[in-house]
Amino acid sequence: MTIALDIITLFPDMFTALTSEGVVSRAFKNGMVDVKFWSPREFTSNVHQTVDDRPYGGGPGMVMMAAPLAAAIDAARDRQSSLGHVPHVIYLSPQGKKLTQSWVASTLAQLQRTDAAPRGLIVLCGRYEAIDERLFELGLIDEELSAGDVVVSGGELPAMLMLDALLRCVSGVLNDEQSAQQDSFSDGLLDCAHYTRPEVFADLVVPDVLLSGNHAKIAVFRREQQLLVTLRKRPDLIAAAREQGLLSAADEKFLMKQ
Repeated sequence: MTIALDIITLFPDMFTALTSEGVVSRAFKNGMVDVKFWSPREFTSNVHQTVDDRPYGGGPGMVMMAAPLAAAIDAARDRQSSLGHVPHVIYLSPQGKKLTQSWVASTLAQLQRTDAAPRGLIVLCGRYEAIDERLFELGLIDEELSAGDVVVSGGELPAMLMLDALLRCVSGVLNDEQSAQQDSFSDGLLDCAHYTRPEVFADLVVPDVLLSGNHAKIAVFRREQQLLVTLRKRPDLIAAAREQGLLSAADEKFLMKQ
């Protein structure tokens, strides 16, 4: 199934880092994603193609105007509908809910559903101080998403981060699909520590169990390492996993010893 993706941005060339480079570019090169870029400047009515203006009430910065963005969203919605997808508009903003791996999983399921029309994504990348609030009041934004509690110059970088996280989970993008299944947060915990050649580096040796060939023992070791890494770096995730019933009796027994 092809994922329908429309991106509204003033700087489409920034996305070549996603569409042309790295492992996720396979999703675009192999036709797994049908992507179209829209510039708000295409929907302006003056010779200067103005898309921003000073905020009413004064203050620093500029605000992206409602009309060009609304027209771009409408055009993207029409394309999504013509492809048989249900359009869903995401605006990248520091004020949105935080991007998480659970969001990735639930959104991917909506993009790939077969029991009804799949969802298509319209990604709106803002610039300047903000976008006109009336876009929200008109219900043109379905979801506001944040890449973290930090402010950057525009929505392009957060959008690429979101799309990379999403598309790497699409079947056929990664060489080994288990890579995505074993990533940090996929089961509520951080990933375990990993080692590669050489066996000895700076007098530090790879743990014997990883060289043993005993896959059962390796699985136990890696699970225990997951628990240790998460306990040390993100103890809040241990508490959350416990509340959600994601920890086994063996997990709890191991944690009691730490």
